[in-house]
Amino acid sequence: MGAGTEPDGSSRSDEEWERFLRESVAGAADAPKEPSARARDVAKRLRTEPDRGLEGWRSYTPARPKRRTGWYVVGLLASLVLLAVALAPGQVVDLFADDGPDSAPLAAETARPAQAPPAEAAQRPTKDKPFRGSPAASWASGAAGITVPKAGAVGWMSAAEVERALARSRDFLVASGLDRGVLRGERPEKAIALINPHQKDVQELLKTAFRIPSEKNDPLLLFSRFQPSRTHLVGDVVKTRGRLTYREGERGALQVTADVTFVYPVTRADAGGDDEIVRTIVRRELVLSWDDPDKVITEPGTFSIVSYKYDMTNGGCGAPTGYFTPPFGTDRRAEKTGTEVDPYDRSAPVGRGESSGDECGRATRS
Repeated sequence: MGAGTEPDGSSRSDEEWERFLRESVAGAADAPKEPSARARDVAKRLRTEPDRGLEGWRSYTPARPKRRTGWYVVGLLASLVLLAVALAPGQVVDLFADDGPDSAPLAAETARPAQAPPAEAAQRPTKDKPFRGSPAASWASGAAGITVPKAGAVGWMSAAEVERALARSRDFLVASGLDRGVLRGERPEKAIALINPHQKDVQELLKTAFRIPSEKNDPLLLFSRFQPSRTHLVGDVVKTRGRLTYREGERGALQVTADVTFVYPVTRADAGGDDEIVRTIVRRELVLSWDDPDKVITEPGTFSIVSYKYDMTNGGCGAPTGYFTPPFGTDRRAEKTGTEVDPYDRSAPVGRGESSGDECGRATRS
């Protein structure tokens, strides 16, 4: 059998033998290849995890429909807010009220203002901020809110003597309306010591007012007092705004007029967990006469009281007790009598006098 001859006797051309030899060496293009070691390892792992098959390219698993709970939550929250507003409207307003920075202090009052201060945002006072929501938040504290003018010679007094008299006049306002002991019901000894002991009508008032208070002889006509068993002051600050003025009076005396508003934040003594705070607001007008000792019987360093008036709100009504009696809770809501008055309006004159007998004023704001 010669080269190029098949066993069955057929023969092939030299080109076919040459192609056969090349494919034998390189391998046929369509011959199956043995898989690599990594491919065999992956195939083995897939066979041992039958549940982890590949998802078919035509298969589709729709997403579970989402429950629309958003509107239900919004509705529930809205209902709770409406319920809270109905039960405690003031506290809900506080949640959204912006305290902002503390109010800028007002300049000292040197003359009667032309109008009442603007309304403040409605906010409930707290123990930390007892003047919150009132014009008094921007007032000065204590004696700093009482403006004393520059002194000049008047009548029988030199400028230096007038300066001392003005300072002592302010001392009386501090001792009668700001002293912590007096505010807690103690007898105002320091203030009384500045009053001319020879002024009979005033001495009669002082003699009986603290023992048997009456419409005519009431210590509140001159002094601010709260009954400690019933009322407690909130914090250590009393806000004030007002001024002293002076001129020459009768017989060459130095006549000093004081017009000052005091704001006292208070709470009930047995408050417990109650956070109600009431502001008792008292505006006083006092006219004091520093008399010439050569013309009037007096003592050095004392003055005579020419007149006294005061307006008061949130201090209680009814028979005199010798103390301010702020209304709390249901008493406050039930107190509807009296003429409406804006206790922060210092543009009008003081109206309540020692014998006026007027009913208590009802505050339009506090």
